[in-house]
Order: sequence, then C-alpha cells, then structure tokens
Amino acid sequence: MIIKDIFSDILLGLAVLIVIGCAIGILMMPDAYAKLHFVTPAALIAPLLVALAIMVQMGVYENTGQSFLALFFLAIAGPYLSHATMRAIRVREKGDWRPGRAPAKRPAEEKEQ
Repeated sequence: MIIKDIFSDILLGLAVLIVIGCAIGILMMPDAYAKLHFVTPAALIAPLLVALAIMVQMGVYENTGQSFLALFFLAIAGPYLSHATMRAIRVREKGDWRPGRAPAKRPAEEKEQ
C-alpha cells in the first residue's frame, strides 16, 4: 500500500470511531440536553476527518474543494441547529423558552374550556 492510502484509512477509521463513540454516548445519556452534546463531534469532527481523508487520497482537486465547502456549511449551520433544537426541547417541556414565563395556552386548550 502507498503511504497516502494508509493515512487516509487511518483518518476514515478515526471518523468511524468518533461516530460510534458519539452513538454510544447518545444512548447512555439520560435526557435530550445531555444527548445533544454528543451530536457535535459526530456532526463536525467526523466530517472534517473524512474531508481530510479525501484531500490526502485525491490531492487538491474539485472533490476536495466540494468536501471542504460542505464542511464549511456544516460548521456554520451546526451551532444554529443545536440552539434551535435546545429551544424546541425547552418549549416542549416548559411551554416557553424564556425563563420565568408562564406557558402560553394553545388553541386546542382554549376550545376545551
């Protein structure tokens, strides 16, 4: 095997190990807030390792540029998606995302009264 094949295989193996570790962490955590912390490495670090493996294997070509562009969008969108997910969990549990606010009545609850 060529050295670049071995190095790209190592990078892909690390990406797989990170995803498996995150999946185990998600299964073991008690609530959704704690589970969300294990999504970030699988959503950001593992794709970075895959993009690096593509760059090692292919060199700097169009595929590499597309991979890093997709990684860039993942890095930009990741915090916003995590924040929106946390807010949705809080709204579902508390009725409102702001602390100290009373839950708003839903239209279905108003009709029942």
